[in-house]
Amino acid sequence: MTATDTRVHSGIHRRIDVELGERAYPVHIGSGVRHLLAEKIAGIGARRVAVVSARPRDTLPETGVPTLYLEARDGEEDKNLATVDRMCRHFAEFGLSRADAIVSVGGGTTTDSVGLAAALYHRGLPVIHLPTTLLAQVDASVGGKTAVNLPQGKNLVGQYWQPSAVLCDTDYLETLPQREWTNGYGELARANFIGAGDLRGLPLEEQIAASVARKAEIVAADERDTGLRHLLNYGHTLGHALERATDFALRHGEGVAIGTVFAGRLAGALGRISAERVAEHLDVVQSYGLPYLLPAGMVTRELVALMRLDKKATDGLAFVLDGPRGAELVPGVPESMVTEVLDGMPGER
Repeated sequence: MTATDTRVHSGIHRRIDVELGERAYPVHIGSGVRHLLAEKIAGIGARRVAVVSARPRDTLPETGVPTLYLEARDGEEDKNLATVDRMCRHFAEFGLSRADAIVSVGGGTTTDSVGLAAALYHRGLPVIHLPTTLLAQVDASVGGKTAVNLPQGKNLVGQYWQPSAVLCDTDYLETLPQREWTNGYGELARANFIGAGDLRGLPLEEQIAASVARKAEIVAADERDTGLRHLLNYGHTLGHALERATDFALRHGEGVAIGTVFAGRLAGALGRISAERVAEHLDVVQSYGLPYLLPAGMVTRELVALMRLDKKATDGLAFVLDGPRGAELVPGVPESMVTEVLDGMPGER
């Protein structure tokens, strides 16, 4: 992973390279970087593009080539195979070929579903992501994981498909509602425990860049989630279960925040970290104004059953937990210990 500062239009932006050999690509972070889109499209030689956007047409940059515009809607309700099927049908009607490309504009659910459609259509077209939410900029749009949900669980149908570029334009964040900020802060909070360092107090653009840089290092070392990349799931095992248990009323970043507090408490119960380090998990989460209480109505046995569906749980319950060597995957965590820690978590009344 390399990071540089580059001038775009009248401002300075950060560039972080995800080093994957022939599949390497840049992540540009800063005000106005969306206007690099036409240059990136020209660089990959695409003759036409399909832009799938959850943002209004007048906020989109020029592509420089004939363009099909498709409307999208951020949210878990559209992150499914039906959405991917619909996109691919529109691509075919437009005559999109292997000489063309696809652009996603939106939050993490949009970059996930558009990325999967790009991976599948004609067995793979180049895709450029323009993430427009904090969650998507700090995490979801980088790393090449694409997926949609099934009724049985999150992200159960997917593919690894690296983008050709990611343009994290911070101007898009200016209109986000407060809950979308909270959604992104959940991923920033967990980044403190996977090697990104203490990001609290840094300017937002630096926090985004630090989170992306750490993810780029991990992805470059383990593109297909066979080892080190598990670190990125810190706080996600319980987080995903809470999303499902609340029928996605709890947002992803909110679930990850609560899951991060739980991960600290579980690591403490297993004797992996000190009481002070356990308390630090809660302190970091609270410093971002994130939720840390279990939602009302949660049933421990149901949460445990949902956590068993986690992709890391190939042999019993598995969690990414802090420890003397830092965060690592811990398989075979006793269900009795998980139940005890969950029962001890404070909850909403």
